[in-house]
Order: sequence, then structure tokens, then C-alpha cells
Amino acid sequence: MKIAGKTLCVFVLLTITKAARTAGIKTVSVTVGNNSVLTCPPNSNVTMVTWKIMPKVGGACALGYRADQNKTDRTNCSGSMDWKFTPDCNPALEIQQVGITHEGKYICEVVTTDGNFDKKYHLIVLVPPRLTLSCDVEGNPVCEAAAGKPAAQISWVPESNSSPENKSHDNETVTVLSRFTAESTNLTTTTCIVSHLAGNQSKSITCHPSDNSNNLHIYIPLCFLSIIALLAVIYSFKLYSDRLCHKTKPPETDPVHFPEDDTTEVEPYTTYVQKENTVYCSVSDLTLGQNIPHGLSPAR
Repeated sequence: MKIAGKTLCVFVLLTITKAARTAGIKTVSVTVGNNSVLTCPPNSNVTMVTWKIMPKVGGACALGYRADQNKTDRTNCSGSMDWKFTPDCNPALEIQQVGITHEGKYICEVVTTDGNFDKKYHLIVLVPPRLTLSCDVEGNPVCEAAAGKPAAQISWVPESNSSPENKSHDNETVTVLSRFTAESTNLTTTTCIVSHLAGNQSKSITCHPSDNSNNLHIYIPLCFLSIIALLAVIYSFKLYSDRLCHKTKPPETDPVHFPEDDTTEVEPYTTYVQKENTVYCSVSDLTLGQNIPHGLSPAR
């Protein structure tokens, strides 16, 4: 119980401290691209004025003025931030062409002969979204509120039961997308209403779900049939090529006879003829020797 009591006390003290710190801060909203003027506490007998600027992005900067020296100075502040008039007359701060980088805390500290006073601001930069309204491929209206800060709210006339989709960006802007859906399919004209702190916008459009759906039913079968026909052509061409390769054979070539083969085949016959001639010559010589008279020898 004691631990729980101490924890509750700490929580209450932190809440009170945070409330005390933010109680004196004034929130100012300005649309991006516009000018903004922040004023200091109204006091007379001003001796010194200081603007302390602490943006959410980037480093801090300061503008100062000293009445005793009638001198102004600046530290790390861009040219878009300067005194509205002259600091001795009106030490208000003017921000020209406000951008997202200008968002943050602004404190004016005034030193007078009556004491010290300050005024704190929390500057919020609003970015109006870009509204686009179109029909998707199915003929449904689609509304987009792009790059708004903060996120926009989208509603439909007639009412739609769709849920919006949010996409956050690095510069703290948000894109909201909503697709119109309704139970009735006979609706032709719909209106998208975008609600935003920087201003409301609306657009109307006429879509034809029936025509688009019919076209979709036609395109899908046609694509399917085209793919089947292409596959059939490829298969037929491949089958024809395979048959053509099987039918075509290389021509048979006659065996090549080299000269040495002919010589080998003829040589036995030549030898046989020579041998036969030798035999015939011997017989002839023998016959002639028998018919020659004694004492004569056959001529050689």
C-alpha cells in the first residue's frame, strides 16, 4: 500500500508540473506559405527584448535588442524571421512564408524597469492536403487527400462504409485514401468531402461500375485464350521440327578405293599369267628341240 501511495503521489506531481509548464503557452496555427506575427507582452520602459526560437527541426536561434545601446543582433536565425517593425516601437516577431521547419516553440522575454515578463507560443504549421478523385478499374470512386498535416478526414455523399487508409511521410504529413463502397450498385454520382484544419474541400465524380465490370469479364477470357493459342503454336512448331529431324538422314557414301587396293587385287592374276607363260615357253622349247636335226642346237 505504501508503494502504491508513493507511486500515485509521483504521478500527480509530474502531471501538475507538466500542466504548469504548458499553462502559459499559447498555441498558434498557421497555414504553410502564409505569414505569421507573434507579439510580446505590452510594457513600457523596455530596456531589453529577446526572442528565443526553438524549432522542432534544426538548431535554436535568437533575436535581441538593447534599448540603452539602440542595438539589435541575431544568432543563427534565417532571413524569414525578423522584427515586425522596430524593436523600440513594437518588438513583435514576423515569420514570412511559413514552412514546416518553422514549427516549434517561440518565447519573447522583455526586461523593463518594472520587472521581467515573457510570452510563450507553440507554433503549429498546417498543410492542406491535395484532393484527387478518380475511378478505379472496377468503376469504384477513389478519393485521396495527399500530404496533409495533420491527417485529413474523408467522408462520402451518399455515405460509404469503407475504412480510410493512412500513409505517413518523413515530413510529418499524412496521405489518406478512401475507396467508396456501398450496398447499392445503381449509384452513378458520388461526392468526396475532405475536412481539414486548413480548410475543407469537396469534389464529385460519376463512375460506371457495370461497364467496367463487363469489360473486365471480356478481357480475362480473351487473355486466357490468347495464352492457350500461343502455347499451341509453340507446341506445333516444336513437334514439326522434331519430325523433320527424324526424316532427314545423311546420304550414304560409296566406299573409297585407294590405288594400293587395286594393285593388291591385280597382282595375283599377273603372277599367275607370268607363271603360265613360263610353262608354255618351256614346252615350246622342248618341242622345238625334238624337231631340230642332230648336231644343231636350238637358237636362244
